[in-house]
Amino acid sequence: MKMYIRSAASISAQKTFGDVPFLTDAVEYNDTRINAIEPDYRDYIDPKQVRRMSHVIKMGVAAAKECLKHAGIEMPGGIITGTAYGCLEDTITFLTRMIELEEEMLPPTAFIQSTHNTVAAQIALMLQCHQYNNTFVHKGVSFESALLDAMMLLNEQEADNILVGGIDEMTDVSFKILTRLGLYKRKPISNLSLFQTQSNGTIGGEGAAFFLLTDKSSANNLAELTGIKTFYKPKQQQDIEGNINDFLADNSLTIQDIDLIITGRNGDVKNDAVYNNLNNSLFKECSIANYKHLCGEYPTSIAFALWLASNMVKQGIVPDIVAEDVIKNQSPKKILIYNHYQNNYHSLMLISAC
Repeated sequence: MKMYIRSAASISAQKTFGDVPFLTDAVEYNDTRINAIEPDYRDYIDPKQVRRMSHVIKMGVAAAKECLKHAGIEMPGGIITGTAYGCLEDTITFLTRMIELEEEMLPPTAFIQSTHNTVAAQIALMLQCHQYNNTFVHKGVSFESALLDAMMLLNEQEADNILVGGIDEMTDVSFKILTRLGLYKRKPISNLSLFQTQSNGTIGGEGAAFFLLTDKSSANNLAELTGIKTFYKPKQQQDIEGNINDFLADNSLTIQDIDLIITGRNGDVKNDAVYNNLNNSLFKECSIANYKHLCGEYPTSIAFALWLASNMVKQGIVPDIVAEDVIKNQSPKKILIYNHYQNNYHSLMLISAC
């Protein structure tokens, strides 16, 4: 059974939300973290509710509503989200107040909204959607797990028009902790020259991207989600190449059939060694694009890559800002996304023109 992406919406550190040109005006940051450009949430959420919502909930709800608007659908057949960190801001607020108030007279709002499934629940409450609702918290493959669940639901004909999202936020506390653990760079750097600097660490990011999945063919669909695969902790480079070749073979393709490969290169020497090795072997003759200099690194950033690939296929454009070198086919029909998170969680997605 074929799976289609009917519509997509993304809130990111770039101008990607709403009716805007497709990455023609890249936003530059000189920092070790980049925050999402937030829309006016009052266009999507009742102002009285906005006050009580944390940053990640507002991002998720707005992106979900925009996605449904693009699809012309009022009620999805299911809501599935993937998030590694969940509602960090509310969790930190609750824990801080617990200490400050010595565990007495704690306001409950932050605790209620601190669970990982709050975003999916809030979307369902606002839409009055009583259908399937699930959240996956699987570290670096949280969004991929949500997509796989949606694909299984469609295969079993349990639901149609399934809303799937990947959301993660960056807070001051989490940024400090992850910097201390060596995930991010120690000195500010321009995100647009991220790949020119050989150093440890990357730049922190955040974002929300939602997609409406259907098994119905339509001229309005953005792209076909042909396949998805995840694998964990490959022991050596040959294992990675083997998984990629097997994935392509399962879809009756070879690497020569791929018009463009989007990789998860993030500017960290250790992280990018995997991609450098592939560029010198399996990907040697392929056109390559990158995306993390635009959105930053976070566990569900591959959702931004899927938004990017879907729009590339639909619009027949590869924005200059994502191209690593010369792009042989400026109107790609088959795009392979390959990303790994901390070299533990590896993901492959295949996107095709409808």
